[in-house]
Amino acid sequence: MKPLTKKAILPLLAGMLLFSGCGNPQPAATTGQDSAETPPAATTEISGNLSFYTSQPEEDASKLAAAFNKHYPDVKIDIFRSGTEEVTAKIQAERQAGKVQADVLLLADAVTFEALKKEDMLLSYKSPELSHIPAELADPDGMYAGTKVMATVLATNTQKVSSTPDSWQVLTAPESKDASIMPSPLYSGAAAYNIGVFSRTDGYGWDFLQQMKDNGMAVIKGNGAVMQAVASGEKSYGLVVDYMVAREKAKGSPVELTYPSEGVPVITEPIGIMKDAANVPAAQAFVDFVLSEEGQKLAAEIGYSPIREGIAPPEGLKGIADMKILSADLAQLTDEREADKQQFIQVFGE
Repeated sequence: MKPLTKKAILPLLAGMLLFSGCGNPQPAATTGQDSAETPPAATTEISGNLSFYTSQPEEDASKLAAAFNKHYPDVKIDIFRSGTEEVTAKIQAERQAGKVQADVLLLADAVTFEALKKEDMLLSYKSPELSHIPAELADPDGMYAGTKVMATVLATNTQKVSSTPDSWQVLTAPESKDASIMPSPLYSGAAAYNIGVFSRTDGYGWDFLQQMKDNGMAVIKGNGAVMQAVASGEKSYGLVVDYMVAREKAKGSPVELTYPSEGVPVITEPIGIMKDAANVPAAQAFVDFVLSEEGQKLAAEIGYSPIREGIAPPEGLKGIADMKILSADLAQLTDEREADKQQFIQVFGE
């Protein structure tokens, strides 16, 4: 598979990343207003408990919940936060026990949601806010919708490396021997997506991943730990989601962010409602808020590239139209994710 040019980005996403089309909004307990002062469903009486499962950093999830509660003070949000793979394992365990406790999910990638969709675990909801989201970045059946654009990039410690690389090939080069680190696909949904894409991209594949391993690539639990290792100088290079590098650089850490010239894997951290959600009205209002103008501006303020049209990415990050994207067939990634993890274990021993 070849990296794409900017002109080919949206057609690829339509055909391969998240399918296409959103359909017409279904009736819901929301108003669909766009104003930052009056978000969707603000005039509707919404209350009760809302169980929110997410892979977002805890601080970011708390900011999102607090902003939602300014408009819906009668909703008590209970947050469970962990890596995408651990969140989905928890959901499956709850299902086996008889009842999934989550109302709404916000996890790393579309592959995760496709798997839940195949198991009939999601509730269809086509938010009125979808009219402002690129159609190819939402499930056509309304089971989930992307909430932001996150690329996996190269993070470099500028005190350890004199020249910032612009190619993934640096990870197999002699100068990076025992100096690189990546998140584990057994914990991180973004990492699992990355492995699926790299292993199916021309010029990379499992041979490239084996070369990374042979060159001393370290594997750690999640993206946050990768970022910490690079920022501290423990490692010189890291594979990590872009917003974390920009955020760390803004704090004054000696790190640089590079979108490699060959292209980058991109996830959209979708949001969806569980089929057996106990508080559907609050879950729908929450989805509306996340996709609303206010919710997307909040995402940009926190440091993410918004998915909503017309809202610029934060300083230091690219929007999706400016990225060269590496991708693979969504159905294949979904069907073969577990096989990819097992192959990863064979290669990396993790």
